[in-house]
Amino acid sequence: MRYGLLGASSRLRIAQYAPFLGQAGLDVALRPFLQDDYLTALYSGRPRKSAALAAYKRAITLRDEIKQHDLLWIEKELLPWLPFWLERGVLRDTPYILDFDDAWALRYAESNSPLVRMLLRNKFGKLLRGAELTIVANDTLYRWALSEGARNILLLPTVIDLARYEATPPPPGPFTVCWIGTPLTATYLGAIAEQLRALSQEQPFKLLVVGAPEFTIPGVDVEGVAWTEDTEASLIGRCHAGIMPLPDTNWANGKSGYKLIQYMAMARPAIASAVGANGRIAVHGETGFLAYGAEDWITHLRALRDNRGLCATMGAAARRRVEQNYSLGVTAPILLDTITELLGNIAERKAGKHFAAPAR
Repeated sequence: MRYGLLGASSRLRIAQYAPFLGQAGLDVALRPFLQDDYLTALYSGRPRKSAALAAYKRAITLRDEIKQHDLLWIEKELLPWLPFWLERGVLRDTPYILDFDDAWALRYAESNSPLVRMLLRNKFGKLLRGAELTIVANDTLYRWALSEGARNILLLPTVIDLARYEATPPPPGPFTVCWIGTPLTATYLGAIAEQLRALSQEQPFKLLVVGAPEFTIPGVDVEGVAWTEDTEASLIGRCHAGIMPLPDTNWANGKSGYKLIQYMAMARPAIASAVGANGRIAVHGETGFLAYGAEDWITHLRALRDNRGLCATMGAAARRRVEQNYSLGVTAPILLDTITELLGNIAERKAGKHFAAPAR
């Protein structure tokens, strides 16, 4: 994995499947490249050089560890910021899966550094073409992987373990809106700050910001709280609706809409920018609303604020949609079947190579 369990992508794309795969008889070992101290430093704005250097020092043993496994499941890349030829040298002939939940290739292809663009812009395409399987979280990433020549692609959305999300009725009290994320992504809220202020002037409401405790919007009653895995569901349950504003950029179009799934799993309607995977996850007018322009945010939030019955009805529909499409119980069997078949194919190839008749 790229990160430890503090990293949402690593926790949700790979780690949460490990118990299910283990119960099915697969021997799964998790190895984060960057430990949690790296993300703790990143989110707090502290230097993270020492944490990154420690990760690359640990990577010295990677080749020996890789040889002990039949198949690798790599989140994004094995060695961040290092060129393809070096990563390929560590992998050698070990079969591997690549997993993407963001448009990560843009970090290199659209870097401000000419050196990064020169050395790394084609890295992901080369890795994709060598992968036994590419797993992507949304349609945008599927089209990208296809265009890069990936030979076997599985579209697997980032999903919820419903055992951790027990839906509760909307709470009494003042209208409360939730946003969940990290200090880095909280900047997306700035795009609708004026709309939130205008709504607050009409009638005060609370904006609960989970994961960015220091975030504020002047003129809006913002309560910032720290994120923990144990409290994220109950914090969403304190709210009446969730929001996910995004700009219409290449990076945002590659995002996976996981916030929406979290809100919906707690039976809360979600309002989201009509960008990328959001349009596939949310059903406009049924599980929440899609915002196509700035004024849509005021219109849709006002509709939910003034009609608590609508919140409850949409929330129930949202929960059903997650149960049917975006839960671990739905995606884990698909993943298990795919990996089991892949391991079978790899074993057959090895057996055929071992027992191949000598050339005459």
